[in-house]
Amino acid sequence: MSNTGFWSNPLVETAGYFSVVVLCLIVSMVLFELVTKYKNWEEIRKGNLSVAFATGGKIFGVCNIFRYSIERHNTLPEMIGWGLFGFVLLIFAYVLFEFLTPKFNIDKEIAADNRSVGFISLIISVGLSFVIGASIS
Repeated sequence: MSNTGFWSNPLVETAGYFSVVVLCLIVSMVLFELVTKYKNWEEIRKGNLSVAFATGGKIFGVCNIFRYSIERHNTLPEMIGWGLFGFVLLIFAYVLFEFLTPKFNIDKEIAADNRSVGFISLIISVGLSFVIGASIS
């Protein structure tokens, strides 16, 4: 059996995409940790539901963007490139969300467990991931 046959096996392809996306998800969570003023996993451990909402929305958003990228692009480098581009747009959306709410600080409200702000952050991440995903596919 040639290498081409092995690599084109759906089980191998799925395991490869899964592994790469999990790695990209870890990198994106580290980058989101740097962008926010609070420590995501420390706050979640303490039971901060707002941070859990916001972080869950980011995780869903990143995975959804990569879902579109996997569906559309034929090579692993293309899939990674477009997925990471979509992730950058998601970070931009988070910064824009902070900028467009000058009456209060999004990071401070989420850190203080303002569940309304955490929930809106989740919805923005999820909603925009569909728009970003559709545009990269």
